[in-house]
Amino acid sequence: MVWSFGFVLLLILPLAALYVRAPFRMVRIVECCLLVREAMSLSLSTSLTATALTFVFGTPVAYTLARVSFRGRRLVEALIELPLTLPPVVAGVALLLVFGRRGLVGQHLAVLGIELSFTRTAVVMAQFMVASPYYIKAATGAFAMVPESLLRASRTLGAGPFHTFRRVVLPLCRNGLLAGLAMTWSRAIGEFGATIMFAGNLPGRTQTMPLAILTTMNQNLHAGVVLSVAMLTVCLLVFVVARHLLQPALDPLNRAGRESPEERR
Repeated sequence: MVWSFGFVLLLILPLAALYVRAPFRMVRIVECCLLVREAMSLSLSTSLTATALTFVFGTPVAYTLARVSFRGRRLVEALIELPLTLPPVVAGVALLLVFGRRGLVGQHLAVLGIELSFTRTAVVMAQFMVASPYYIKAATGAFAMVPESLLRASRTLGAGPFHTFRRVVLPLCRNGLLAGLAMTWSRAIGEFGATIMFAGNLPGRTQTMPLAILTTMNQNLHAGVVLSVAMLTVCLLVFVVARHLLQPALDPLNRAGRESPEERR
């Protein structure tokens, strides 16, 4: 019990210190307000875009991994989850080597007048690369728990694959998918390493909230603390929402999955 309390205290104390020591009087300063508004607006727009793209492109991938058996499935899963352990800075360098102005793909896009690096698009791409595995992993787990008997019953009643997915699978996995999206968004909005390598740190253009915190800390410590508190508050709100969604995520699946192993085959 003592060790548990000490562990929790070790994690909570630094976060609490941000709120205790933050000079909130600086929130009234025009420059600080403008910086927070620009950086937070950019972070919100890019992270929400990355999350939406993750849902559109990641959902079919997650469903295929959960419900379809094919050769090389383990390898595909490992490659998708690789960014979870890959240092974000390395991910940014990889993106730069492929989509930069002189990258493998970027040099051909440059001929067409398309430049991706050091733009808002680059911010979205960096966030998508490092955050999308969180959703795919959560969605794959949710899809895998849908009983096969429900899918067979839907097909027996004449429903097609898309109709079955929309009317049977999605309602059962809704909370799990939403929780995965919440985790993806929280990871995207806090992305730093890949963003600064591939998109740069251009104020008003590619400077997201984490980058703004780094820049501000080098110039004004108190302003950097205020930005850190703002970022922490957003992350706490996302965490509460994700926990609320994760709690009942498995309830519909557990109720629907009360069947014998023979019925699952």
